[in-house]
Amino acid sequence: MDRTTRPLVIFAAFAASLAIGLLLMLWAMGGLRSVTAPAAIGGPFQLTDQAGDSVSDSNLKGKPTLIFFGFTHCPDVCPVSLFEISEVLRAMGKDADRVNAWFVSVDPERDTAAAMKDYLSSFDPHLKGLTGNAEAVAQVISDYRVFARKVPLKDGDYTMDHTALVYLMDRDGKFVSPFNLKRKPEEAAADLKRYL
Repeated sequence: MDRTTRPLVIFAAFAASLAIGLLLMLWAMGGLRSVTAPAAIGGPFQLTDQAGDSVSDSNLKGKPTLIFFGFTHCPDVCPVSLFEISEVLRAMGKDADRVNAWFVSVDPERDTAAAMKDYLSSFDPHLKGLTGNAEAVAQVISDYRVFARKVPLKDGDYTMDHTALVYLMDRDGKFVSPFNLKRKPEEAAADLKRYL
């Protein structure tokens, strides 16, 4: 073997043994099946809508669902997002009946069913408000990986910091992706119709 090919042969042997070693290690560890899946979003819940009716995760089944977490005393993000969701539902026409659109409270202390009903009267009637006791709401917040925190104000009142994301769930109740409202309502409606 001459001097120019010897380093190439050594490098090739090293690379081959490294590849074989990695394959054997993967095989011994169960292959790629042992890689942890990403965290699931969603889970079982039992809440109450603004009419006082019980709503659970089983109500996700059969329709695509838009879910937004917020609170009725929110000064800007919540009303803007709910208006944008309302515009998408309006752009869907009769197909809006084939979609769930839920506004889930992160502030069950103030957001009673009656407060949700009054608040949502300003938005599309397809939007349903969901609330419940503190434990039930905390569980939903946790299962959907929502950040929500009470922030005291100087006057003794409080506000809520929270995730301002619209979740798109498919007809089986599985998380698809965040739903983009920052486009024309007709474009967002056409996107949502793909999941009907």
